[in-house]
Amino acid sequence: MCNDLLLCVINLLFHMNIICGQASLNTRIVGGQVARVGSWPWQVSLQRSGSHFCGGSLINSQWVLTAAHCFQTSTPTGLTVNLGRQSLQGSNPNAESRTVTQIINHPNYNSVTFNNDICLLQLSSPVTFNNYISPVCLAASDSIFYSGVNSWVTGWGNIGSGVPLPSPQNLMEVQVPVVGNRQCKCDYGVGSITDNMICAGLSAGGKDSCQGDSGGPMVIKQSGRWIQAGVVSFGDGCARPNFPGVYARVSQYQTWINSQISSNQPGFMTFTSTGTNSDLSVSLGKKKWLSSPSQSQNYGPCTC
Repeated sequence: MCNDLLLCVINLLFHMNIICGQASLNTRIVGGQVARVGSWPWQVSLQRSGSHFCGGSLINSQWVLTAAHCFQTSTPTGLTVNLGRQSLQGSNPNAESRTVTQIINHPNYNSVTFNNDICLLQLSSPVTFNNYISPVCLAASDSIFYSGVNSWVTGWGNIGSGVPLPSPQNLMEVQVPVVGNRQCKCDYGVGSITDNMICAGLSAGGKDSCQGDSGGPMVIKQSGRWIQAGVVSFGDGCARPNFPGVYARVSQYQTWINSQISSNQPGFMTFTSTGTNSDLSVSLGKKKWLSSPSQSQNYGPCTC
């Protein structure tokens, strides 16, 4: 029974996916800053035995999107999803938690290449939306992201390679531009970056997601809505020059996500970049592969 008519209407609209990607308390990691309370209401902390290990995003009242590499097993025992949190320590008056009934890794996830690094979690019971807990919109399959489009990444991960987030471990946010896939292949080596990935970061380094941010959202704002373009996946270290962060490209998975969520499907929105795609001017050089992308060697520069 809902006693507040306005709240009832808002929740009905949310559940119908008429509203997604709205953060009423938002006025706008490595090299980042502390996020304001309620700025990213879809951000969740995945925890086992009270310890945070990955992030994720709420995509409707009962499902969370995260990274497949966060899970060695599909057994949800002991796994909790923490929503509405500002910090991992101390008081969080707006926080709620749910256990998980299903972990669904993408069937074609490759743990060596991180291709298809995407996963769905079904919550034990639906959450009620408010200013601090609400779903993000997802990038539809026809979305286009050109180089330089500004994105935001959020999480409770390390603030540098091997440098943990200091107490009280507040949620961090960082703004990083999209790096086109041609340039990203140039940075990591041909064959390492697939169409199922999207990259973001500064060529000079200094801003990036890091360990503990895995599974969290990379979002871009369009027409007043926040659209999730990526899921934190991997990188060569954290915030290194010419090694942008690599994310699972959400727009590639609209069909798969909708096939797993039979009712109350998430809200998908098309993101369209304007202007020209500067990534088309990048010509890949040759790269010799060793045992892993982090050990590759250049044998010819990329050219623009």
